[in-house]
Amino acid sequence: MILAAIDIGSNAARLLITEVTVTEKKTVFEKLNLVRVPLRLGFDVFDRKEISPEKAAMFLNTIRSFKYLMDAYAVTHCKAAATSAMRDARNSAELLESIREATGLEIEVISGDDEASFIYENHIAENLDKENAYLYIDVGGGSTELTCFADNHLLFKKSFNIGTIRLIKNQVTEAHWDGMKDFLKKEIRGMGKQLTAIGSGGNINKVFSLSKRKDGKPLSLELLRDYFKELSSFSVEDRMKLYNMKADRADVIVPALQIYVNVMRWIDADEIYVPKIGLADGLIQALYRELSALKPVNPAA
Repeated sequence: MILAAIDIGSNAARLLITEVTVTEKKTVFEKLNLVRVPLRLGFDVFDRKEISPEKAAMFLNTIRSFKYLMDAYAVTHCKAAATSAMRDARNSAELLESIREATGLEIEVISGDDEASFIYENHIAENLDKENAYLYIDVGGGSTELTCFADNHLLFKKSFNIGTIRLIKNQVTEAHWDGMKDFLKKEIRGMGKQLTAIGSGGNINKVFSLSKRKDGKPLSLELLRDYFKELSSFSVEDRMKLYNMKADRADVIVPALQIYVNVMRWIDADEIYVPKIGLADGLIQALYRELSALKPVNPAA
């Protein structure tokens, strides 16, 4: 079966197309295509609380193109979700209804807690050392989702309105930072396990690529601090030239590193794993689980 997930973030929209093959031994998820479009809805929404007609037209054209690609791959089921920018946009319901009428695709605006849950659907921590506890840190343009996992159990999940675009717009106050810090300190007090960070999002993936680390190897907190200082010393234009970054990555990577570094400091994590997963991957996992609950999956199919 071929499944698709659409993630409408504050910085970019993503379409992930995955083929799911079920055998008697295991279920295999093979990525067939991943398309990213820098819609940057947050730059509208976090300034004026709504999506402009220009961005709305871009949004509609993006979803139309996603639909054509899904048809070309013969996608059988799709799960689509919109996050922080669409949560804040006062015209989100009107825009999503027009997209549904034009394309037939239903896009659900999910809560921050739901966003954290979908990230957790990837179950990356289950393949790591059971002696430790793990904190998923998913940094987006409008929010950061934190999800803690230990002993095969979800311990807590929380979304904070601290994101890269909000930082660029100077909309993150000391109170916001203190709220995240105080929450983490309270939740991990007395845990009795060392916390290891798991990072998701395009920015941490880019840092991992720059580091030339082998897949599966963690990045150190010290390295993230070094990249934060190094990248902060250059303009957006220079980051694009020197590090081969697109404009919509070059401006958000520094605030993203600020978030990762702060969270890792607060939980005393020396390392962060970067498994290159995100909300779209979690949506695929959740969609497959929903379909499997509806009817038995035939391994021979």
